[in-house]
Amino acid sequence: MSIGVYFLIRTYFLSDVPLTLVITISTIVSTFIMIILLKSFFARKLWAFLTYFNKSMFPDLNGTWEGEVILENNRALVVKAVIRQSLLATQIDMHGETTKSITIETTPTIEQGQKKLYYVYRSTPKNPSWSSYNGSTLFDIRVIETEEGKSYELSGSYYTDRKTIGRINLQKICDDPDKDVSFY
Repeated sequence: MSIGVYFLIRTYFLSDVPLTLVITISTIVSTFIMIILLKSFFARKLWAFLTYFNKSMFPDLNGTWEGEVILENNRALVVKAVIRQSLLATQIDMHGETTKSITIETTPTIEQGQKKLYYVYRSTPKNPSWSSYNGSTLFDIRVIETEEGKSYELSGSYYTDRKTIGRINLQKICDDPDKDVSFY
């Protein structure tokens, strides 16, 4: 990319620009672009601008979420989550009364027009005598209409390496991804 920019500048604008100057400028520009892509604040502004023109883009999930985990025995556990999303990464921190989970991997995708979020996580129980475990969930992303406007809901089945299954349902309660949602 830097070499292409160099040749464009040299051909159309300034024929005596040294290569070192172009490389220096392109390094600064590349660093700036990476900051924009990695920082949630900048990514959200760019996201809002792009979704204004293309409504089918993947939604901005940044914010605080509340919901429940429904276990195999139909017992429901209250959970809270924070999602921090940039253009290149998505992190989900989920907290319940007995456990907390951190993201190992997330993959946002659109499959046949349906928005989904693949989520792989590691859960650490509050009780130190219980071992931690890994799990995965495929969230369906739904738009829900509220009195304040549109919001989002994540819903999907989870599977763990302890051979347990269940469902997770989360509703977005605010756009602030910096709230503390821990139970302990």
